[in-house]
Amino acid sequence: QVQLVESGGGLVQAGGSLRLSCAASGRTFSSYAMGWFRQASGKEREFVATINWNGGITYYADSVKGRFTISRDNAKNTVYLQMNTLKPEDTAVYYCAAGSVQAVAASMYDYWGQGTQVTVSS
Repeated sequence: QVQLVESGGGLVQAGGSLRLSCAASGRTFSSYAMGWFRQASGKEREFVATINWNGGITYYADSVKGRFTISRDNAKNTVYLQMNTLKPEDTAVYYCAAGSVQAVAASMYDYWGQGTQVTVSS
């Protein structure tokens, strides 16, 4: 069992930056692939980024590639999402997720956090 708690969301102007954190409980964090997803109001949840168990493999949605960076610190049981050059269309609730395989499909992840709101003003 893994419990995930996101933090770091907030209100930022377009062009600004935020860093999201996702703290995980449990001693098996390093065995999980981690993902970030987001859900804007009235829209379906969409994939943002994923990282494998040791941080050696990352993958991004085209919409965030070059602006967002996913990373992890297994010693701290934490995964991060550094978001730069934010745009109003990045406004959403951001969720982190843990799964046994690295994937872009939300259905492949077993554990989810409660989410953190990111709002980008124009």
